[in-house]
Amino acid sequence: MAKRYSYVPAGGGQDYDWSADHTYVKVSAADTGGQYTLMEDNLKANFRLGLHLHRYHAETFYILEGSVDFYVDGDWMTAQPGTCLHIPPGVEHACVLTQGCTAGRMLMIYQPSGFDQYLAELGQMTDADFEDSAKMDALNQRYDIINIGPVPDRPAG
Repeated sequence: MAKRYSYVPAGGGQDYDWSADHTYVKVSAADTGGQYTLMEDNLKANFRLGLHLHRYHAETFYILEGSVDFYVDGDWMTAQPGTCLHIPPGVEHACVLTQGCTAGRMLMIYQPSGFDQYLAELGQMTDADFEDSAKMDALNQRYDIINIGPVPDRPAG
């Protein structure tokens, strides 16, 4: 009989080690019937997530370690451990490690699911695929990622 639950130990889950972060899928679309995906994202010193939005899914971030600056709907905020940020569909957002912070770790919930499948497709791509703007545009559209631009400049002070 198939298990009716999933168990992922510390350091476990499908992982994707990118140049700017190392992401672990803890609860996949398959585990939730497509309702949500839960991931642990380990941010590296050069982490920057450019300005984007999602038309159909929400994101929730819970900071575990480090300090992350978020730009959400025109506002800048610094998220410390214990901070929870929920971003509904249609809201522009970006994030970057806070200046002076060299690493971070956060849980991310995507609802409905799908981001884990996006990562799986990215994980199969070649360098040439990443350079093919038509291919990347189609992939982003399929997974509801509307890229707007780089991380906006944060005003001094």
